[in-house]
Amino acid sequence: MILGIPLRPGLRVMVASRPVDFRRGMDGLAAMVTHVLLADPFAGDVFIFRSKRRDRIKLILWDGSGLCMVTKRLEAGSFTWPPVQDGAVTLSVAQLRMLFSGMDWTQIPARSPPPVRPSIPGKKLQTAS
Repeated sequence: MILGIPLRPGLRVMVASRPVDFRRGMDGLAAMVTHVLLADPFAGDVFIFRSKRRDRIKLILWDGSGLCMVTKRLEAGSFTWPPVQDGAVTLSVAQLRMLFSGMDWTQIPARSPPPVRPSIPGKKLQTAS
């Protein structure tokens, strides 16, 4: 678990690249996930939003029983964010941990999916007739 988020295979962590109005609540952010990031806010993935001031962060996620929102404000300094552009940036769980703690997450490369291995043809099992 990270930040109370249950880890599961295929967990996606998506950062909205553009700053958002931090007066938005979880329903407004969930609508942004659907219409701007073109993702499903109820799929169990983590969606991260940034403020214009760069010192605030909001995460929303579906935990299986309800939509959750986590907010953090750094007392000093600012979060490291990807360049402002349309769309989203995908992070690894390790990068999410660093981002949430206020560290520079760009120092950890995103983990690539394991290579697809070719299937090995096996012998067909014969059944007794």
